[in-house]
Amino acid sequence: MEDVGKEMTKVINQRDWSERFDKLVQEVLKDPDVIKFIEEHQAELTKEDIDKSYSKLYEFVQEKRKFKLNEPTMIAPGYEPKLFMNFHYIDVTYVPTEALLARQKEEEIRNRVKAMDMPRDIREASMDYFEITAERKVALQAAFDFVSKYKENPKQFHQGLYLQGSFGVGKTYLLGALAQELAEYGYRTTLMHFPTFAVEMKQSIAQNTTGDKLDAVKKAPILMLDDIGADSMSSWIRDDVLGVILQYRMQEQLPTFFSSNFSMKQLEKEHLSVTQRGEDEPLKAKRIMERIRYLAREINMIGENRRHQ
Repeated sequence: MEDVGKEMTKVINQRDWSERFDKLVQEVLKDPDVIKFIEEHQAELTKEDIDKSYSKLYEFVQEKRKFKLNEPTMIAPGYEPKLFMNFHYIDVTYVPTEALLARQKEEEIRNRVKAMDMPRDIREASMDYFEITAERKVALQAAFDFVSKYKENPKQFHQGLYLQGSFGVGKTYLLGALAQELAEYGYRTTLMHFPTFAVEMKQSIAQNTTGDKLDAVKKAPILMLDDIGADSMSSWIRDDVLGVILQYRMQEQLPTFFSSNFSMKQLEKEHLSVTQRGEDEPLKAKRIMERIRYLAREINMIGENRRHQ
């Protein structure tokens, strides 16, 4: 009796499964997109072909519902399910939405800008939001001119900019906006706060990673050194870090930008010449400045301190 009971239960379960399957098939075949697809491809499809495609049609109907409701349990979030013919067989493909493509493009652009130790507003800077004043117009035009010329011939040497001015006039923001503008055209930029980098280079001595850090910066396709002159310059940072970076970039003719509170003349006389130990080394400072002047042209930015607005 026990075996008969088990067999009856199996039959009942099978019948129940069969009824549920038939119900699901009917629901799938009532879907307007399924109806339309079958009608458009009726010359290619037999009843047997449609029968073999039930699992894919069911997947399509379920994923389409989840897509419309934006459910996180979708097979491919951000992708819209579509039906297509796959050798007399109906299959499902997933097409990225415009919103997903836009997000991916934004992410790709952001990844082209390597911002090291830079605040969020600089990482998200844009030329569109750079406030134009009479004092800032020259710097902004110079930035646009660089982009235009670099796009025309990226393999040719293009002199960068040395943005000089007092605190809060927008030097760093303009560098961030310029990096973003270049990223939108497919160019990679490294934007870094030089004083912080100098500290990290000193710490890297104990970790034996000095060479790797230096190589990553000096070989950047486009390099922007922010706040040059704000650190307490040691002879090692000046000669073996900054000097090495500038020498390599001058030899390889790689675009290099700077921002500083010092003018080029002040940077040489008041910062690079005198080390932390108070040593006066004008010739070494002059050697550094020759490379900076080769790599970038000086532009004075004046205006109000926007950090206090």
